[in-house]
Amino acid sequence: MGISNFGVLMLVVGMLGLDAATATGFDYGQALDKTFLFFEAQRSGKLLANQRVKWRGDSGLKDGFLQGVDLVGGYYDAGDHVKFGLPMAFSVTMLAWGAIDFRKEITALDQMGHTLWAIRWGTDYFMKAHTQPNVLWAQVGDGDSDHYCWERAEDMTTPRTAYKLDEYHPGSDLAGETAAALAASALAFKPYNSSYSNLLLVHAKQLFSFADRFRGLYDDSVQNAKHFYTSSGYSDELLWAAAWLYRATDDEYYLKYVVDNAVYMSGTGWAVKEFSWDNKYAGVQILLSKILLDGRGGAYTSTLKQYQAKADYFACACLKKNDGYNIQTTPGGLMYVREWNNLQYASAAAILLSIYSDYLSAAKAKLTCPDGQIPPQELLNFAKSQADYILGKNPKSMSYLVGYGPQYPVHVHHRGSSIASIFALHSAVECVQGFETWYRRPQGNPNVIHGALVGGPDQNDNFSDDRSNYEQTEPTLSGNAPLVGLFSKLHSVYGSTGSYQQQTQVPNTSLGVPVEFIHSITNTWNVGTTTYYRHKVIMKNVSQKPISELKLVIEDLSGSLWGLSPTSEKNTYELPQWLKVLKPSSEYSFVYVQGGPQAKVSVRSYC
Repeated sequence: MGISNFGVLMLVVGMLGLDAATATGFDYGQALDKTFLFFEAQRSGKLLANQRVKWRGDSGLKDGFLQGVDLVGGYYDAGDHVKFGLPMAFSVTMLAWGAIDFRKEITALDQMGHTLWAIRWGTDYFMKAHTQPNVLWAQVGDGDSDHYCWERAEDMTTPRTAYKLDEYHPGSDLAGETAAALAASALAFKPYNSSYSNLLLVHAKQLFSFADRFRGLYDDSVQNAKHFYTSSGYSDELLWAAAWLYRATDDEYYLKYVVDNAVYMSGTGWAVKEFSWDNKYAGVQILLSKILLDGRGGAYTSTLKQYQAKADYFACACLKKNDGYNIQTTPGGLMYVREWNNLQYASAAAILLSIYSDYLSAAKAKLTCPDGQIPPQELLNFAKSQADYILGKNPKSMSYLVGYGPQYPVHVHHRGSSIASIFALHSAVECVQGFETWYRRPQGNPNVIHGALVGGPDQNDNFSDDRSNYEQTEPTLSGNAPLVGLFSKLHSVYGSTGSYQQQTQVPNTSLGVPVEFIHSITNTWNVGTTTYYRHKVIMKNVSQKPISELKLVIEDLSGSLWGLSPTSEKNTYELPQWLKVLKPSSEYSFVYVQGGPQAKVSVRSYC
């Protein structure tokens, strides 16, 4: 779904009510589709003919040229144009994990095609970057010079320096994460393209061997990355890669690796309260717990139980049932880890607990916490609370997924989104001009970057929609990737209840015939600096009796309206002549177009 499915705002109005009570429910399927649009907006290279994000064009077509290697493709990391290997690989791993564990859920939403393309845009690039068994190109673009410029990807003038890892410049964390991404992706593709799956596994095995044999931190070899994605260690990535390779191949070598190195690499030692592009321990521990819960531990059962104990620590900490050693949450209930791009930690924890909930449920097991035995549903409840916070159930009533719901950030810290498209403004936007003309522009971004999960609010739920507030308004690949599995799972359990609901009820009405109105925005477009919306209103007779001579009051209407007939009374409309009666349970819709918020619709009278 593209721009024609701009956000959906549902407003259910009980007939003449004025006293409001709110209830929240979200259309996770729509949120999922928008998430894919963000990945399309982040694509580097030659875009596909069916690219849905129309304000983007081809870019980075000479990446790797100076180094004599083809590094065209992959994803831009965030609001900039650097292709950072570590967070990109983690993002692909998380996309693939969602595709594996929630395959039925994603397929039921008819989104497996978009899921596999999102994965493949990364894996094709990783295989290009893996030019020899012990060589991996780690990064394209210079973070420092890139951040001094504010320009579209299609206009890039900054150096596209490429940095590589090899035997003399190791990077076990990045090579390990890339191996994990390729192994997980091999599993995701296996039911659909076995030859591609096998190719991914070849690269995954070679990269794991490279990572394990030549050990070192990637940001010691690629100093430029140290200012942006500093690695805290590589042991977790080596365990992570081995765990994924075991799941993808069933080769006991990899299971023995995670068991033999459990203590030395801290897999059974580290108890963590964070899961992220840098810290994979909780992911390793939950992934290995599945082997135990499936009854396949065998001779390795005792060590796997130690891994599961640490998995339980993470899960119990998220549920605040960990004997006081719990995560921090904002007053509004959001998991809070750190100031910069905090929502990435919430989305990653949410998908991890959704997955663990499924593993425990399948084994008919419960989560063991210091505060007692917890049913798996509680893990999913936590995941839902974080997803709902993201989508608008928070003190600001703000959706932090751009383009979703009635209120979301419009000053997103993102170069391509904030500068007019090359298809609208054909002249190049130069480095300094971008800052002066577009970055400092007070208006909202001209291109809505649908599905972007911004950094999000602070520890007190405060949020400033300001382009210069990059800690809160910049989106990232690693923040978005967990949302694919998360939204798919939540949709399968809770259904599609509308992206936002606000119910208004009348406690005592003598009229006794409620009419329900469902408002949705079905299209949006720009004319100059003005954004216009096509509003559709479905009205339904939810009573047991027919309604006739229905008259509606429509206030705050500034545009054209179709489907109703005006009356002599101000702001009052009636059903068309051919529809005299609205039968019980029947619906009728009308549309109007205007810039700005929706009109207010209420019932004046009826018989």
